[in-house]
Amino acid sequence: MKTILTSCLPALLLSCLSTPLWAAPVTPERLLAADQEPGNWMAHGRNYGEERFSPLKQINDDNVDELGLAWSYKYDLDRVVEATPVVVDGVMYTTGAYSMVFALDAKTGEELWRYDPKVWRGIQGRGCCDAANRGVAVWKDKVYVGVYDGRLEALDANTGKLVWSANTIIDKDRNYTISGAPRIAKGKVIIGNGGAEFGVRGYITAYDADTGKQAWRFFTVPGDPAKGDETETITQIRKTWYGDQYWKQGGGGTVWDSMAYDADLDLLYIGVGNGSLWNYKLRSEAKGDNLFLSSIVAIKPDTGEYVWHYQTTPGDAWDYTATQHIIVTTLEIDGKPRRVVMQAPKNGFFYVLDAATGEFISAEKFGVATWAKSIDPETGRPVIDHEVADYWTKDGPSIIFPGSQGAHNWPPMSYNPQTGLVYIPQQVTMEEYNPLKEAVPPQAGVPNLGLVIPSVPETLKGIEELATVYRGSLIAWDPIKQEARWKVPYQHIHNSGTLSTAGNLVFQGLAEGRVAAYAADTGDKLWQQEVSSGVVAGPITYSVDGEQYVAFNVGWGGAFPITFGALAYRTGVVPDSRLYVFKLNGKAPMPPVKRRELTLPTPPPVTADAATLAEGKQLYQEHCGVCHGLAALSANIIPDLRYLTPEVHEQFLPIVYGMRANKGMPPFAGILELPQVEKIHQYIIQRSHDWRDELIKEGVVADPDAKASK
Repeated sequence: MKTILTSCLPALLLSCLSTPLWAAPVTPERLLAADQEPGNWMAHGRNYGEERFSPLKQINDDNVDELGLAWSYKYDLDRVVEATPVVVDGVMYTTGAYSMVFALDAKTGEELWRYDPKVWRGIQGRGCCDAANRGVAVWKDKVYVGVYDGRLEALDANTGKLVWSANTIIDKDRNYTISGAPRIAKGKVIIGNGGAEFGVRGYITAYDADTGKQAWRFFTVPGDPAKGDETETITQIRKTWYGDQYWKQGGGGTVWDSMAYDADLDLLYIGVGNGSLWNYKLRSEAKGDNLFLSSIVAIKPDTGEYVWHYQTTPGDAWDYTATQHIIVTTLEIDGKPRRVVMQAPKNGFFYVLDAATGEFISAEKFGVATWAKSIDPETGRPVIDHEVADYWTKDGPSIIFPGSQGAHNWPPMSYNPQTGLVYIPQQVTMEEYNPLKEAVPPQAGVPNLGLVIPSVPETLKGIEELATVYRGSLIAWDPIKQEARWKVPYQHIHNSGTLSTAGNLVFQGLAEGRVAAYAADTGDKLWQQEVSSGVVAGPITYSVDGEQYVAFNVGWGGAFPITFGALAYRTGVVPDSRLYVFKLNGKAPMPPVKRRELTLPTPPPVTADAATLAEGKQLYQEHCGVCHGLAALSANIIPDLRYLTPEVHEQFLPIVYGMRANKGMPPFAGILELPQVEKIHQYIIQRSHDWRDELIKEGVVADPDAKASK
């Protein structure tokens, strides 16, 4: 066992050693027997099967209303926090924005060490979904983190010092990133990449956990046929693709989040993402299943050899990734125990599959889904409503449910074996799919979907009208009966992952800046607490010295808040990233809570004509909207461009060309020409005037120029 030292002066070293924190190595035996160590949370989903259920019950449905703050930790950057913390023997390991790693005393919150991989902030524009990181893996005496710029790194668990670093990217000219948490199986650390929206080829890679040497790589889609197929599996799945655009565009199929491991079957399950392009006709002539897009794939963790697959959305054309949380467990089906894989992907159907073979068992809608009528019980394939779903056959936009945000996105669900229910952060979303007629080559920092960038409401009333559709809920789902047992409605989507416990509790954080606990059997709300920002990460629970704690990572951000700012701004939350840890009768003071205050922008005059503003809008949507909000409507996670100061307006060109690259503003020198930058600038100025007028018209903010009446 190793001693983890806090920061100590040399003269005080002996006193520090007198009360060490002991962290025993995390081994396969410990993970297999995770329920025998309920005080720890040693893996991303607590156990190999990723159930996110804790046997702890000191905090239960009788006393949860007595929860108080035990301690909190303030992150340096007020940006997106999506990590599930890992706790081993009283030490918590977690991450913040830009893949920074923190080791904390799980009882007191004292920082033990931190590691900054020094991600260049200008890389921000090459990823779809903010500078997010979903956490670490711990194995033996090392902590592993996937770094946003594509590195996989191993740190000494006791000091935070770098042990080894591996570059996971196969093509530096493509837009690869990492936001997911690594997983460990059979002595290998396994990681996938993101980037399908920007034109990459998907794969997952395993590295020797001790040395960082690559063990194997599994490609999820075929590449350039002139270079040959890596495996017989690639040769077989190439038959499900058509034309030549798919490999020129990258194909997609990134494994950007979910994985699970079944030690009994010795199978690793990976969730595969969307296609590149999204547009099925431009990508593959609207033909073929396009394997392994939007699939769950089982592979052998020793070799990366393919075993089976199940495709949730054949020929995916709607960004219906199957990268959402995968749970492996045992259910009693037809009176017999059966090992199963469960998933609630974006497409709105809840799936139960045989874990050994991938055989389809059942699927039903858990959300609003107009693209398909049902899942055929014989074939396991969706019965697609082609009149609704086939947007590439139509002139103009098609409205389809769910949209690209899905009926369930990456925030993890949990399974409680005591209630037999799965707790899903469900949401209702829709999208306007409007196909382009021709494909354009992938470009750094530009979403490449094969679609017109969707429009969003530009007025307060329009936003409120759209918000009546976009709603979230917490659903308790019976995976055997394939029906909801209970449901808690929310006003917003993009709420946090869930945690269920033996104390008959379900914990969840909410987009509007609250954390809450519900009775696992009935859905009754038993406790809530306001926190400093929106919550998207999955909570955990653990115990130290006989006391149970519940931890929430808090920090609003991710794809929805930055891109769909028109809706996300309604939450009222501001960037304020912290880790909150609660216990029974906790007495620590809650940090102050701030909420957004609307003020009037003070923009310079507009000098462009209507045609120039229209061009500026198009350029803005293509190059800026993914971070600063479509139609320049921002939740202010990344600066709200409607409120630029006069000084920033004067520096607009140098900022766009790279002056603030070290602060997260991607440089567009060599991408946007000077006249294009000015058109974008004029559009932003116009949007500032529009917003100012709207706030005054609706009486949200008083007109400073109005004369007082007598």
